[in-house]
Amino acid sequence: MTGDTPGRTMHRMVRSERGVRTEDGDEDGDEDGAGRPAALTARGLTVVRGGRPVVRDLTFTVPRGRVTGLLGPSGCGKTTLMRAIVGTQAKVTGTLDVLGHPAGAAALRSRIGYVTQAPSVYDDLTVHQNLAAFAAILLPGRAHRAARRAAVDRAVEDVDLADHAHVLAGRLSGGQRSRVSLAVALLGTPELLVLDEPTVGLDPVLRRDLWDLFHRIAADRGTTLLVSSHVMDEAERCHRLLLLRDGALLADDTPDALRRLSPAGTVEAAFLHLVESAATPGPGPEPGPDANPGPGPAPGPHPQEPRP
Repeated sequence: MTGDTPGRTMHRMVRSERGVRTEDGDEDGDEDGAGRPAALTARGLTVVRGGRPVVRDLTFTVPRGRVTGLLGPSGCGKTTLMRAIVGTQAKVTGTLDVLGHPAGAAALRSRIGYVTQAPSVYDDLTVHQNLAAFAAILLPGRAHRAARRAAVDRAVEDVDLADHAHVLAGRLSGGQRSRVSLAVALLGTPELLVLDEPTVGLDPVLRRDLWDLFHRIAADRGTTLLVSSHVMDEAERCHRLLLLRDGALLADDTPDALRRLSPAGTVEAAFLHLVESAATPGPGPEPGPDANPGPGPAPGPHPQEPRP
């Protein structure tokens, strides 16, 4: 997997009706470790809100067909970065290519599924009715009636809600409502799924089942998943990790490579080690063999403890 060094010349990103693009119009993107075009390529990505940068000079790539975790404490910029990727974030500079197009381009609307932290469902509709309503937006018209029905049935099965298909969404548990939101995102068989803390508040069994589903989608359909979390033990379930703190990229590497950075042998210990190394003058830790260079964070306090 390749990435640009911070010193490489970067193209300025311009927001237009098509979204965010480089000035020279380049849409090729970088390649992942298997020689395929990367699903996401960011260079010098910065987002300013309220007069201060909340995402700072990020440079990374995300490989296709894999589960990449975006981890860091609450308030570190995960949601802002995800909004930039799906094209809904203002005041973005740098370069951000998504599936070979500038972030926010109209061509991406049917190729990306986005699940926000709050379940996006109508409480007064059943699970099936919710999915049918969204399917009618994706596939309008009588000619697509059979395709809509098939898409709804498949999405219900994907999230294991067949037994609750005709239950009002308002009567579902929090975990079930989250799965309905995921089913909505799966309706169009997207090439990229962006999931903002989809397991927060779920019991261990439901968390395990959702992660099993994420890996099944990646393996069976070649879908790229970007999953954010502030719970460090979920890092072990990812193929690759982006670790954020205070809007800066601490690491872009595999879980195995990060575990080797700390005697404790956990990603959480490696995260704390990286924070302490960044705050201490002198050379930092050696990157793992699959690492991408990224800008280091500014000195600051230790990160928040992850929520249980």
